[in-house]
Amino acid sequence: MMLASGWSANQFSALLGAYRSELGLTDSAATGLFAVYVVGLIPGLLVAGPLADRRGRRRIALGALAVNLLSTVLLTLGATATGWLLPGRFLTGVSAGVLLAAGSAWIKELSSPPYVASGAPASTASRRAGLFVSAGFASGGLAAALIAEWAPHPMVTAYVPHVLLAAGAWLAARSAPETRTVAVRRGHSGGGVDAHSGGAVARGGDGADYPVRQLRRTVLPLAPWVFAAPTLGFVTLPGLVHAGLVYTGIATAVVPGTGLLVQPLARRAAASRHGAAGAGLLAITLGLALAAWAAHVDSQPWAMAAAATLGAGYGFTLTHGLTQVAVAAPPHSLARLTSYFWTAAYTGMFAPYAVTLLTDHTHLTPPQILTVAAILAAATCAALPLLNSPSGRGT
Repeated sequence: MMLASGWSANQFSALLGAYRSELGLTDSAATGLFAVYVVGLIPGLLVAGPLADRRGRRRIALGALAVNLLSTVLLTLGATATGWLLPGRFLTGVSAGVLLAAGSAWIKELSSPPYVASGAPASTASRRAGLFVSAGFASGGLAAALIAEWAPHPMVTAYVPHVLLAAGAWLAARSAPETRTVAVRRGHSGGGVDAHSGGAVARGGDGADYPVRQLRRTVLPLAPWVFAAPTLGFVTLPGLVHAGLVYTGIATAVVPGTGLLVQPLARRAAASRHGAAGAGLLAITLGLALAAWAAHVDSQPWAMAAAATLGAGYGFTLTHGLTQVAVAAPPHSLARLTSYFWTAAYTGMFAPYAVTLLTDHTHLTPPQILTVAAILAAATCAALPLLNSPSGRGT
């Protein structure tokens, strides 16, 4: 299910060049349709998190996957009538948001006792959710680009693999059990140490909002960079270096693929509270600097190097965010707090549209905009330890 969610997001991204050339969409229209995904995703996340905590994970996630499949069908209709692209992208976002909230929580609980033996690391579940979403990002974009380059009716056939994947995932997931008991859904979870979270969690009274305050300091400052980095790598950069469809598909695979490759390092770095965050933000800073240079000299090799570096930053920051949520969130609010993280992270997907708007309506060039973004990423890296210092924890 998580693989299908990631696949649905990126299959459209790899086809942006084809939509420009085959259907005549402008740059702002193409990147705007890309951003519509986030417009649907954020309310999907915010509604699905609390709903899955109350109603259970299974039926919410299975319903979302059915909508995810429907959204791809609508995108195939967009090959003949572009008006279908908007609702298709919007429903892709809504369904992906619900899947991320309910599905991530479902995986986390299925990866914990009593469904598995005790003793598994707290990051196991978050790693599974992140790995399969990233694998979907990488596979969906590359497959769509290759099919669109060589198959007939590319704006239709490029979407067929996701239809098959989503249908197969729905059939497979039906056998997975519901993990939320009636007692937990009603909020009858005791205080003390939470076996799911791996540590002591403040409950009740003045400490009831402790997980939210903790995540606000440790996760939210870097969350937008989680997806700003990869989307700039595979949506913005290929157009700046005048790349073709196959190059765009490869970049779409390289960015999340690099995020997958760095997972062993990211897991070790996550053992330190801010190790993965610092490594990720430094990689994003370097990747944005390389992207600015690639755009300045119009170099596809430099752009691919920048994309890979941004992908590494994505892998580290995603691991940091999901691990912190898995450790801090109590069971009765796991899906809600997971949805908060994904919501903050996905706001970064507006970055390509922001670059397009700034380029069209200011005197800034894309290399200058990317340079400013690199400076902001470096500033975030410097600010994170300050926010979590004893003097900064009251904010």
